Amino acid sequence: MPETGPTTESTTGSPATRRQMLARSGALGIGIVFTGALSELFTGTAAAQNLGHSGYGPLVPDPDGLLDLPKGFRYKVLSREGDPLRSGEGPVPSNHDGMAAFAGRHGRTHLVRNHENRAGGRVPVPVIDGLTYDPEGKGGCTALTLDHHGRVLSERVAIAGTAVNCAGGPTPWDTWLTCEETEDKAGTGGYTKDHGYIFEVDGADPRRTGAVPLTAMGRFQHEAIAVDPKRGVVYETEDAFERPFGLFYRFLPEKPLGGTGSLRAGGRLQAMRVPGVPDLSSIQDIGARFDHIEWVDVPDPGAAETPIRHQDFGPRGITHAQKLEGCYWGGRSVYFVSSFARSAEGSAADHYGQIWRYDPDRRRLTLVIVFGPDTDVQLPGESPDNICLAPSGGLMVCEDGGGAQHVYGVTRRGEVYAMARGRQNIGTAEDPEWGEFAGVTFSPDGRTMYVNCYTPGTTFAVTGPWRR
Repeated sequence: MPETGPTTESTTGSPATRRQMLARSGALGIGIVFTGALSELFTGTAAAQNLGHSGYGPLVPDPDGLLDLPKGFRYKVLSREGDPLRSGEGPVPSNHDGMAAFAGRHGRTHLVRNHENRAGGRVPVPVIDGLTYDPEGKGGCTALTLDHHGRVLSERVAIAGTAVNCAGGPTPWDTWLTCEETEDKAGTGGYTKDHGYIFEVDGADPRRTGAVPLTAMGRFQHEAIAVDPKRGVVYETEDAFERPFGLFYRFLPEKPLGGTGSLRAGGRLQAMRVPGVPDLSSIQDIGARFDHIEWVDVPDPGAAETPIRHQDFGPRGITHAQKLEGCYWGGRSVYFVSSFARSAEGSAADHYGQIWRYDPDRRRLTLVIVFGPDTDVQLPGESPDNICLAPSGGLMVCEDGGGAQHVYGVTRRGEVYAMARGRQNIGTAEDPEWGEFAGVTFSPDGRTMYVNCYTPGTTFAVTGPWRR
């Protein structure tokens, strides 16, 4: 049964524009791009308190034209689309997206990387016996194994035959949940099977997990997931491209934290209802809080006839939001990102990015960050997408907007700094364009940041004085 109860709302402060925050900070030249209760976001370390107002310093232009970093940092290209996979299975697929790093034996690191390929994509994921869901699906994952020096030991297909593998998230038992950002059914675009599922991938041994859709977790345009390590609940975001926009879900597994294959035992899928709030974009005040959040059973998780967001959730409806993307677990709460909302596209109001916090113990939802509005697309801070906690105690956020593309950091004090800038021009000299960043994650020892450039598909390993 869904949880019920009265809802209260309180607000503290109001969103500030980039120009307003820049005027207050005078620090970076890139400016503070949001305001909010940033202390909620970070687990915190002593190193985080030592990070200065300028982060790690200004970005130094890369003479090789790939990746600008602060002084003292360096990068290594681990993999590029079109190059041969070390396994000999074919070329490295294109459209590098979500990614996670896992500890292996003897100091090794396993990277699992999504490829958001659609029909007609540049370089599809090779079809491999035993690892392929639908031979006509062009997406999937590849897995890299690195030694303790960061050298690539192997690179192979981890799952194939899926579609539009956008993001996902790690599990507490060291597997990756890769999410299909589509709801196309068999017969659409040449597909032989329905799509829109989550699949579990073991980066150390992909054949152990195979290519089995976790159907009970819903069929919709998945984006990202985060797992509550205490309860085993999996939270899921939906990035629907048109009205009605996506929902925020939780999956209650029958066998939580049961180890390999535990999610295959099924469970119950529910959608979040914020009483009185049909669209999260209508909430603009930092600190806006809603108690007694309700969770409503999804009528048909498999969406056999009707997409979930169109289904009947009763006379009180359900809560939608545009561009629900990044999702992660921090402390005792789950955080999820709405990259932007545009009233011209059907949202209740406009914003340039929000971060929401849901505390399951208190059944409380709080708006903790509002981005923008952005006034210069050459500066970082527009349309946050993939997001992760950094060893310094702050955040790393991938930007997915217009103009120059950055990975930028956020300190516990709420200071924003540019960590990396993409230099691979996929446009022209007269009209330059840069591929977005995606899949930012850190090695288990916190010494290396891994991040993807979506186009051209490139995986970087960044090392340097992270705890300076």
